[in-house]
Amino acid sequence: MPRLAALGALAAAAAAATWVVLDPGNSGLPLLLAALGLLVAGAAWLETGPDAAKEIVLVATLAAVAAAGRVLFVAIPGVQPVTVITVAAGAALGPRAGLATGALAALASNFFLGQGPWTPWQMLGWGACGLAGAFLAPLIRRRAPFAAVCFVLGFAFSGLMDLWLWVSFWPHTWQALTVVFGQGFSFEAAHAIGNVVIALAIGPELLRLLERYSRRLRTEVVWA
Repeated sequence: MPRLAALGALAAAAAAATWVVLDPGNSGLPLLLAALGLLVAGAAWLETGPDAAKEIVLVATLAAVAAAGRVLFVAIPGVQPVTVITVAAGAALGPRAGLATGALAALASNFFLGQGPWTPWQMLGWGACGLAGAFLAPLIRRRAPFAAVCFVLGFAFSGLMDLWLWVSFWPHTWQALTVVFGQGFSFEAAHAIGNVVIALAIGPELLRLLERYSRRLRTEVVWA
């Protein structure tokens, strides 16, 4: 059933994306539907793991910590620990956990910061950061590479949100796109630099801590 749900959600997301291509002037609703379809597919994927129940508990805890950190840092625009925690979760626990941690952190924190049509895209953006952490896990064992990846992902996440804003609400011209990216650059830079500072401070330690929990999740005791 989870696999069927994932396939159905992916098909719905593809249909919504086709709607955007065919009618770009009215892309707000289909973009929202596409994001929701991808999120449903990700949730169904999480349930297919062999240790899904234990993994979900750990993911929920990590997402709550990331969400709380985002709320606490709200006074500093663009700076928050969600990206770093999500990347570490993906690298230590795998792509499913990374995707779920980022998505849940965005959803939970927006209950305090404000929900809206941007929420599904923030969920997808941070979920993608978790996937990137999983795929780049062998490369981010050391502090400097970890910080460099989080720096790039800070710009990538903010760029995705700027792109969503342009497609959904602005004229589809290069001039409008330039204005949107120009207005958001200071926030993107703050996000990226904040990621570097947080990653240098706690990145490898958090990664090793989560790896220990991951080994415990997958260890079974057999009594002879």
